[in-house]
Amino acid sequence: MPLDATDHAIVAALRADGRMSVNELAQQVNVSRATAYSRLERLRSTGVITGFTAVVDPQKLGLPVTALILLNVDQHSWRAISAELSRVPGVEYLALTSGEFDMVLIVRVPDIHSLRDVVLVKLTGMPQIRNTRTIFVLDEHRPEP
Repeated sequence: MPLDATDHAIVAALRADGRMSVNELAQQVNVSRATAYSRLERLRSTGVITGFTAVVDPQKLGLPVTALILLNVDQHSWRAISAELSRVPGVEYLALTSGEFDMVLIVRVPDIHSLRDVVLVKLTGMPQIRNTRTIFVLDEHRPEP
């Protein structure tokens, strides 16, 4: 079912504040509470809204080192290795990509030694990974919702 302007408004409001009540949501998007509730339930049941989460500051969480790790993997192994990579400590994000590299990881760790272990122990220990390239993140800026 295609999304209409009300659905988009609900999603935008929840992206800005996922903790708001259904009453607050209804007021913000100018619909009744019942409409807000039914729309929210439909957006959840159809998989448009997949969950709610807290946005944290990685540095204050004790993870000041962030790196993008680009990977080339053996052909046809991406499904199996994706599950394995998602269990590597520090992996926050994983994507299958096109172009020069097959996959990209965002890794957040407490120190350079932990990053070394991720790259030189965990990743190079996986026979499906042909090569890696690590890019350090020097500064981050997240757009406001």
